[in-house]
Amino acid sequence: MIRPPRILTIAGSDSGGGAGIQADIKTITMLGGYAMSAICALTAQDTTGVHAVLPVDPVMVAAQIDACLNDIGVDAVKIGMLGSPAIAAVVADRVERLAVPVVFDPVMIATSGAALADAATIAAFERLMRAATLTTPNVPELAALGGDAAMRARGVAYIAKGGDADGEEVVDRLVVPGRPERVWAAPRIVTRHTHGTGCTLSSAIATLLARGLALEDAVDGARRFVRAALEAAPGFGAGHGPLGHQAVRQDLDPGP
Repeated sequence: MIRPPRILTIAGSDSGGGAGIQADIKTITMLGGYAMSAICALTAQDTTGVHAVLPVDPVMVAAQIDACLNDIGVDAVKIGMLGSPAIAAVVADRVERLAVPVVFDPVMIATSGAALADAATIAAFERLMRAATLTTPNVPELAALGGDAAMRARGVAYIAKGGDADGEEVVDRLVVPGRPERVWAAPRIVTRHTHGTGCTLSSAIATLLARGLALEDAVDGARRFVRAALEAAPGFGAGHGPLGHQAVRQDLDPGP
């Protein structure tokens, strides 16, 4: 039996199951990984919005991460919603010491529009972007981080996700220092069931990197996984519904 790659997701819990830790675990599992988690915040949320947020004590976040690293070990890390600057700091303290791929999704705003990070937390993202193999901002998150000029000045690799932009095509741009920009364009899948797309993409990239794929191939495979899950959305809820992770075959070929 082939041992699955070990993926640690450090993020918030979504009680509705569409995003956050729950989406990450579904994605990692369907792509053949072993999912571990460190929960940074509890949210009361559903497809219509985020109704309450309770950050976890940073000491407990650190304890969760340490328990996973010290016993099971890790082959890749995905970072999502953090909840506070103190949590961002303890997460950075740990991932800066790791020699495995780290994918950082700088979660600031939920699909419903609810704010999930304050200004101080966003400021604490700097260390995480430097430590990450890849940062995955959407359109408003990229703007909050200073846009393409600021990201290029930081010298970090990032994918500028285009799902929030207008137009019939979704354009994603992978920017890696010292390499030509890689662009993907695909017809927009018209659906209101888009809750958790960012979480799913970033955890899929982390899993595929842990399986040994090169960065561009991991992004390509993750994009195809997200699109398949969008097509399979079960139609739950009155608002932005969840993806259909369960319908995407675990043996989906993630290669180019």
